[in-house]
Amino acid sequence: MDSTNANTALASAFVEELARGGLRRAVVSPGSRSTPLAVALWRQAGIEVTVIVDERSAAFFALGAAQAAGEPVALLCTSGTALANYHPAVVEADESALPLIILSADRPPELRGIGAGQTIDQIKTFGESVRWFCEVGTHEADDSGLLHMRSVACRALVRARGEIRPGPVHLNLPWREPLSPIPVEGAVTATDPLALHGRDDRPLTAVTHVDLEPTAFALDEIAGHIGDAIAGVIVAGRQTDPELREPLARLARAAGFPILAEPTSQLRLGPHDRSYVVTTYDALLRDEHWAKGVVPELVLRFGELPTSKPLRQWLAASGADQIVVDPTGGWNEPTGRAAAIVRADPTECASGWAARLERDSEGRAGGGGARGSLHSRTAGRFAQGPPRPAPQAWVEAEEVALRVIAEELEGTEGITEPALHLALGRAHRDGDLVYTASSMPIRDQEAFLAPGEADVLLLCNRGANGIDGLISSGIGAAQASGRPTTIITGDLGLLHDIGGLAALRDVTTPVRIVVIDNGGGGIFHFLPQQRALDATEFEALLGTPRGVSVERAAALFDLPYRHLANLSELPAALAEGTGLIEVRADRATNVAAHRRVTDRVLAAVSAT
Repeated sequence: MDSTNANTALASAFVEELARGGLRRAVVSPGSRSTPLAVALWRQAGIEVTVIVDERSAAFFALGAAQAAGEPVALLCTSGTALANYHPAVVEADESALPLIILSADRPPELRGIGAGQTIDQIKTFGESVRWFCEVGTHEADDSGLLHMRSVACRALVRARGEIRPGPVHLNLPWREPLSPIPVEGAVTATDPLALHGRDDRPLTAVTHVDLEPTAFALDEIAGHIGDAIAGVIVAGRQTDPELREPLARLARAAGFPILAEPTSQLRLGPHDRSYVVTTYDALLRDEHWAKGVVPELVLRFGELPTSKPLRQWLAASGADQIVVDPTGGWNEPTGRAAAIVRADPTECASGWAARLERDSEGRAGGGGARGSLHSRTAGRFAQGPPRPAPQAWVEAEEVALRVIAEELEGTEGITEPALHLALGRAHRDGDLVYTASSMPIRDQEAFLAPGEADVLLLCNRGANGIDGLISSGIGAAQASGRPTTIITGDLGLLHDIGGLAALRDVTTPVRIVVIDNGGGGIFHFLPQQRALDATEFEALLGTPRGVSVERAAALFDLPYRHLANLSELPAALAEGTGLIEVRADRATNVAAHRRVTDRVLAAVSAT
């Protein structure tokens, strides 16, 4: 604890508790009123501080770091409208269950509402988007004041990590003068060793974690339903834990269910068994006849619901029972048809269900009878029935679709956006991190990223589905993880967060920013507005070409720039390290490429 004056004592006691509770990263946007906390964070051993002037970029940087590290990141700003610039990232953190600790400096109560400079109402700025708001208050550096600061820090970390849903918390901290670490004799009057020093290397108050191990009843009961299902699928959406790969692959084998895997499920790419993984579902389910032939009786969902509209429509129309594994306390259920939401660890659920199905399969092969711990109908049928077959309709269609997509896109002259995503997938290497923008890039990634062995972490901001802050989020993820990072965005996504490029100055790991410059908003060409508006209205209101030069943006921040003329140049461009890689595309050509590939896939699948 720094006893220079009352503010340094309170701020350093608070930050000590953050560090002892496991906080390792903070992002600071400088200002006068936040000086006590900024100095305390900067001087605290074990906390890495990144200084980013623009609060909006700083907040998304922190969000990306929290997503990549899976741990809370502190975010500090001064008083006034600085705090309001955090709001878009706070909304994304809320929707994506990402742990942020927002620390806003404020004027003391006597300066509020009387016209004092840089003073706004900061109380509950973020409304219901935060897990907890606390007006920390003004305090003397006595026993009660220091203990209060330590206790608030402990509670903030716990609430950010989740009880049980992680997310942002907001602490508003008013400070009176002096804001600088100027010595004030007798300012610290505390005498209690616990207030002055805390518990050495341990937090003042430790909190045990909520036990998310599934109960034996839940494992037995749901394994019974899986075994009873004549046909089923596993839908794997956005989640960040690569440890789920093998248990889910094992469950798919034991159940005979295909895994419809979105890229950000971490199931498409990696060294795990991918024999039951299906990646071309978005194209396959556009064929109404084929889709009706694979209607499931049971759906097991892990992670968020994938982006694909055909998949969502197919699930809604199937009438299948859906079991959603959601350990973070959200309500990840836009279909309105789920039979159960399981609040338990996904890897434990997948492993437990697989083990029970395998056990009865072995008993069946050895002529054993029913096991009483399983659902009775399941055990009886397993004792008599054949082994579960592989999902041949899905597996065979996947093979055909992947072949046709590769043939069509590799044979195309020039660069199309679908072909770019196919090429990017092949260029990723073990240890890479990929951060993909919402709108068209994430949809193209879902439709055209082929399965592969590279051990890659794929991230995105799909809680609120915004494209703002994408550059900063990706750079924050790169710094927090230390992984070579590829950020994939459109030209409008770059423009939304062009100031975020400044943070690259302090990042040592390679950050390659692939900018798909199609002169505006490509996704709107796939929506009804494109047909409902005349060309001039559409281009002005939705196409929105901005004419931003990617090359000049790179020059402004002294970054290397590469123009990709051919997809064969992509691996070399990525290998050159940090910089902007511009890929020019045409929106109309992109629409035609999508339709051509889909038509060929469906024709080939129908012919088999």
